[in-house]
Amino acid sequence: MYKRFVIFAFLIFAAITLTTSAKAAEKNGFARLDHVTASKALPNGIEVRSGEATLVVTALREDVLRVRISATSELGEDASWAVLDEARKSQVAVKAANSEDAVGFTTAKLRVTIKRNPLEMTITDLDGHVISADLPGRPVEFHAGEFRAYKTSPPDEHYFGLGDKPGPLDRRNEAFSDWNTDAFGWQETTDPIYKSIPFFITFNKGVSAGVFLDNTWRASFDFNKEYRDGYSFGSVGGALDYYVFLGPEPKQVVETWAWLTGKTPLPPMWSLGFQQSRYSYYPEAEARRIASRLRAERIPVDVMYFDIDYQVHNRPFTVDAERFPHFDQLISDLKAQNIRTVLITDLHLAYLPNAGYKPYDEGAAGDHFIKNADGSTYVGVVWPGKAVFPDFTDKSARDWWGTLYKDFVSRGIAGFWNDMNEPAIFEVASKTMPDDVQHRINEPGFAKRVANQLEIHNVYGMENSRGTYEGLLKISPDTRPFVLTRASYAGGQRYAATWSGDNSATWNHLRQTTPQLINLGLSGFAMTGADVGGFARSPQPALLTRWLQVAAFHPIDRDHSANDTFQQEPWENGTQHDVALRREAIEERYRLLPYIYTVAEEMSRTGLPMMRPLFLEFPRGAADGGPLDGTDSNSFMLGDKLLIADSPYPDTPDTYAVALPSVGWYDYWTGATVGASGGRKAIDNTIVKQEEVKITPNPDVLPVYVKAGSIVPEQPLIQSTMEKPVGPLTLRVYPPVKAGGECSGSLYLDDGVSFAFQKGEYLRVSFTCSVGADGVTVKVSPREGKFAPWWSEFAVEIYGAMGEAKSAQTAKGALQTSFDSEHHRTRAVVADDGSGMELKVNY
Repeated sequence: MYKRFVIFAFLIFAAITLTTSAKAAEKNGFARLDHVTASKALPNGIEVRSGEATLVVTALREDVLRVRISATSELGEDASWAVLDEARKSQVAVKAANSEDAVGFTTAKLRVTIKRNPLEMTITDLDGHVISADLPGRPVEFHAGEFRAYKTSPPDEHYFGLGDKPGPLDRRNEAFSDWNTDAFGWQETTDPIYKSIPFFITFNKGVSAGVFLDNTWRASFDFNKEYRDGYSFGSVGGALDYYVFLGPEPKQVVETWAWLTGKTPLPPMWSLGFQQSRYSYYPEAEARRIASRLRAERIPVDVMYFDIDYQVHNRPFTVDAERFPHFDQLISDLKAQNIRTVLITDLHLAYLPNAGYKPYDEGAAGDHFIKNADGSTYVGVVWPGKAVFPDFTDKSARDWWGTLYKDFVSRGIAGFWNDMNEPAIFEVASKTMPDDVQHRINEPGFAKRVANQLEIHNVYGMENSRGTYEGLLKISPDTRPFVLTRASYAGGQRYAATWSGDNSATWNHLRQTTPQLINLGLSGFAMTGADVGGFARSPQPALLTRWLQVAAFHPIDRDHSANDTFQQEPWENGTQHDVALRREAIEERYRLLPYIYTVAEEMSRTGLPMMRPLFLEFPRGAADGGPLDGTDSNSFMLGDKLLIADSPYPDTPDTYAVALPSVGWYDYWTGATVGASGGRKAIDNTIVKQEEVKITPNPDVLPVYVKAGSIVPEQPLIQSTMEKPVGPLTLRVYPPVKAGGECSGSLYLDDGVSFAFQKGEYLRVSFTCSVGADGVTVKVSPREGKFAPWWSEFAVEIYGAMGEAKSAQTAKGALQTSFDSEHHRTRAVVADDGSGMELKVNY
């Protein structure tokens, strides 16, 4: 009895001591959510208290949860630069699910369970698959404004996303910081670099989920570095406000991310053409020489970029009349050559009081510039020398910034490039603004207040590109803006395309490009590219050739180099054989534009990236049910039909293996079936998950495969999207190799530049095919939409053919066919009147 009394007394004493210590810790800026002291059911979730700390979990949709945690009873301002208002304010009713040991709720797809003591939250699907679970023994902690959350990490869980972080595609066993940084010459281990996108995808045994920490302060993510069986995320300030959402398919996670933060708008078609750039093309005669050489060499191109040297002393929104004495005529002449222009317009405006510099004078008069802590205007040194910076968190300043583009738009400039917007500052060790500069937030949905650089730094570049995008829309309401930004935050895909920044002309940087662009696409930035050939230093001829071959299948294909490097236009730095290979790669991109543009339109509707990891299309493709994309993979999908499989070490001659999901594949270049599944036989996909194809590298040929059951539209070669193709639209038909396998394709088309498609001025056509005992049938649906196509005939090419066709016919009669044994295809030309057609080819 005495022993029981002592134990009971000790427990009471311990409880009092812990409670007193916890309260003292909270007063000293420390709080830990270690046990539930109170809970309250909400119509759309639950509120839990742990001493003074608060946890609120709400359901935005049946598959989307928002988790807000605070060290006090106040959750802070309910506003977001990233999450769309309609998504953030969405809610569904939940069903409470409480027990003696736990509290929580369920939706139609998710279950939230919060253990009372110790406080540990677990989120599962209704089948019990864990989506997110607190790491035992590591409750959420707050330390003087900083916080960290710890989650369990099963040994076979994979992580993807976080934007353009260098390193492997899979983030497991890696750690990262979010702090937008001017990272010239970054390498594979450099972190942080230009963008902060605190969103990642979890993938465990075929089930995917998304996690987004909506915090703009300097944040960090640790995947299995500190704890082998755990990952964590945290920040030095701001709110602990995160979202968890279920796929379970990876595509569903990406589409939900787009629902939450917005989609990439449909880009102008010309931005999908080849783009030529350099720092810099000047004087005017040099720019004309480059344009004329591109046309003389018959290298298709749509865009030329002008870097800072077109400006007077690097001052944004000026033109150097000495270097470009006929600037307006130059822009007009380039357009006459079917070449559009994109100008760099950095955000650092020259500090020139009383000098007649319009951007400074207007900005100062409108009080639009960032302030120091003492209220004076902040001045930093960048390309123009002393410079001032618009406060893009103030809507009026953003609106004013947008007006600065009116003159350039009236001169015929097609797009704009917002660089240096981390923001980058010279002559200081931090490479950016002081922590205490003042941003005066004046934004719908936010409380009007002053915030410092620590809070706003990571969204500054995004709001810069937003000001540009929205300004261009006001200037030309029926023209799709093209904005390219270097720095951004989650949701920035709504306003701008991006690229991987100042990379280097090395084979490793070519190799790094694939995982970097894939993770950007998974993070919402679907319109992405890299500086083809490398920005810093000069590429070997073979490297430039290979890079141009690979980039022909990237969303953005832009050759760009620094001013202290050798010229690296496609005709430079190599033999005539190299030039021919580079030209052929760019030409193939232009032939594929109907397919590429169709994929871009899908991106704008769904949020699915154009450039995809294999696991996005084949989530259970690997033998163990995990993702096919390993650390040594350099493969990616363009849309859902093309697989590009460059060597994981492209500068070596070593044979390498490509894991092909067991759906059947064709060689894009030869039309031959590939691998053991190439023959027309049934494959049990539940047993045979994948097969490996061995490839011996050939510098002349980039391995590209087409998924069996695909129909890929192509057009005759053009030199610019301003040209009208001449001839039939080609339908490349790759019949399924599995018995009863599906076969489909589609095409989307509009005028490529305006918003008329929103009023029905578009064309949409779908295609199907089927394989019978005696041949292949191809069907084309009637046209949808009011846009008239450029073609009047289809050239139907059926691949995998073993010989001449016996006959071919449509409802209108028999057709002549031709057989190309080199490419294993049968070809027939069919008239297209828009009403649809059915072609039967018998063998």
